Amino acid sequence: MTDSLSSTKSIVKYNQKQFSTLEDEIVIEFPLTIYINNEEFATMVCSPRDFEEMVIGFLASEGVIRFKKEIKDLTIDEDRGFAYVELHSTDIKNQQYFSKRFIGSCCGKSRQFYFQNDVRTAKTSMSSTTITAEQCIRLMKKMQDSSLVFKNTGGVHNAALCSADELIVNRSDIGRHNALDKLYGHSLLNGVSVRDKILVFSGRISSEILTKAAKIGVGIVLSKSAPTDLAIQLAEDLNITAVGFIRGSSFNIYSHPERIVLDQTKEELS
Repeated sequence: MTDSLSSTKSIVKYNQKQFSTLEDEIVIEFPLTIYINNEEFATMVCSPRDFEEMVIGFLASEGVIRFKKEIKDLTIDEDRGFAYVELHSTDIKNQQYFSKRFIGSCCGKSRQFYFQNDVRTAKTSMSSTTITAEQCIRLMKKMQDSSLVFKNTGGVHNAALCSADELIVNRSDIGRHNALDKLYGHSLLNGVSVRDKILVFSGRISSEILTKAAKIGVGIVLSKSAPTDLAIQLAEDLNITAVGFIRGSSFNIYSHPERIVLDQTKEELS
């Protein structure tokens, strides 16, 4: 199994009324089926990297686990596309909410667990972190500059967990939810405290993404794209600062603007 997120394909390109043959870099789409205690749980379509982080983050997001120590063993069979998870507990919490399902790389409603499990696992943010307007812009630029796969293919979503000054860890995946699961898994595997961290994201802030941010535990979400109305409602309810359309030297704050401060005075925005 290659560690690359893309492969090279020969394509025909049309440009200025002419056809030409060239080599193009294409993102890889990989199905990974998760088994929990020898029972099939879910198949995720993802980019073929950081499997362990993604599986752990996904299970935590689903409410199957809360801590890494609840996993007795985790084995990834990359050649066959299987992840085998053995939990110390033989009883999956609230198993009636789960069913075997296919979680595609598309957006939104591919997540069929949406709302019932989310109510149990989403957390109201207790973060007191503030960030300056210029730091918002710099972090977005750092995340975009760090993704060579996106620059070469345009086919992945990017997400990063940051402090106010720097990127701590960044991940790319064809599935936007997968990229966030990888960040969540990385935090659980490495004992990273997330309350004072910032989530920087390349895609639209949908209700699904906002809920995922709440599950991870961050208080600030930065995106270069738009939010949805439901995402803004959830952000207000969950005490999360949602910032969108970070492009050039401007952005919009949609909820809890008190965490974004002016550079010159450090005073909170009203």
